[in-house]
Amino acid sequence: MPSSCKDIRAALADCLQSSECVLIQRNQPSDCLRPPLLDTLPTRCQQLKRGYGECKRGMIDMRKRFRGNQPIAVSKELEGEKPGQLYAGAGFSRGGEVKATSGNEDEKAETVVGVDGERRIVR
Repeated sequence: MPSSCKDIRAALADCLQSSECVLIQRNQPSDCLRPPLLDTLPTRCQQLKRGYGECKRGMIDMRKRFRGNQPIAVSKELEGEKPGQLYAGAGFSRGGEVKATSGNEDEKAETVVGVDGERRIVR
């Protein structure tokens, strides 16, 4: 199996082993992944199951054939680390003074549209 899906498969197995479906109700993990018992799993296990399915489908997706699946960093989520920013450039919280704009600013200052949709000037 390619290494792109191994991490999420291991995380799904750990989640299933610690779920009530396996520990208390004494069902097989494979039975817990099927529709009657699937609804009793925790949300995290259901999300991991869906992510594992998407990872497996991505292995045969022709659009991803040359680049491959994006690596899935499950361990970072478990350790509580924040994911990196998704766009280029420094974020607003990393420095620089950010001021609200009125629309009549000089052209030398850079106008940036924030995540909340509000225009700001970065000098």
